[in-house]
Amino acid sequence: MPATSPTTPAASPPAPADVTASDAALRRFLHGLPGVDAVGLEARAAQLGTRSIKTTAKAYAIDLAISMIDLTTLEGADTPGKVRALCAKGVRPDPTDRSVPKVAAICVYPDMVATTKEALAAAGGRDVKVASVATAFPSGRAALDVKLADTRDAVLAGADEIDMVIDRGAFLSGRYLQVFEEIRAVKEACARTGGEDAHLKVIFENGELSTYDNIRRASWLAMLAGADVIKTSTGKVAVNATPANTLVMLEAVRDFRAATGTQVGVKPAGGIRTTKDAIRYLVMVNEVLGDDWLHPDWFRFGASSLLNDLLMQRQKLTTGRYSGPDYVTVD
Repeated sequence: MPATSPTTPAASPPAPADVTASDAALRRFLHGLPGVDAVGLEARAAQLGTRSIKTTAKAYAIDLAISMIDLTTLEGADTPGKVRALCAKGVRPDPTDRSVPKVAAICVYPDMVATTKEALAAAGGRDVKVASVATAFPSGRAALDVKLADTRDAVLAGADEIDMVIDRGAFLSGRYLQVFEEIRAVKEACARTGGEDAHLKVIFENGELSTYDNIRRASWLAMLAGADVIKTSTGKVAVNATPANTLVMLEAVRDFRAATGTQVGVKPAGGIRTTKDAIRYLVMVNEVLGDDWLHPDWFRFGASSLLNDLLMQRQKLTTGRYSGPDYVTVD
């Protein structure tokens, strides 16, 4: 099929039950999606990155970006003390300025979920979500029953959101129905008895999917399987979120809502470190999706160091002076 413009909507899919009735049916649908014009896509992403945002618009964008951050610690050396400190920072990013918004979520490994929940409550941040990676993050290399147990443990401990990673080996081998069924199974494991189900974010690891066409296919596959949010990457590989690969996903959620009426969120993660970077992504969201997605429910940044730069730029706008990194905490 000839490649299309990066902004060409995908055709309306047949009924999900028909699309996913067999591996062959799912493959026909995914490979029937319009191809991505890589040159046009990258040019469009670069062009959107040149927009200049100043003064009050910049101040609004900084606060919006802060409110969209999943403040993250995903290291083998994580301790309860580090997690508590991160929670305190997420609830009160700048202790000297109560007007700074809280972050959207604190993202941790499953064994730190209970600690995170308690720390947020103690800090006055019950409205900050607890996100937990699961399903053998970041590799995704585990048996399905292990992945489901990982997910259920996190949900039982109080996770509001689950960040799962797909089996890239299965996807790249064309075993699309296996990936679909795994996402569906994890979605079911997000159910909570007597409370709101955990939201499911599905991570693709775009740097390993290699092509924009694969990213588009993975986006539709995850959304058909019930993803609440689609996420670029784990932050653990060389290529994570980029404006171009995120643009493919933004277009996919736009087209999916047009075709099905269902709105799905997007989360770029890894490599977004500066205020300038964050604002570029917000401009892209506004241009491609509009106001509907400019909210923490529908767009997130997976980040650990971005918050500090946003705080420094916010202080500069407020005081006229650039404080420097010594005036914010080191995470």
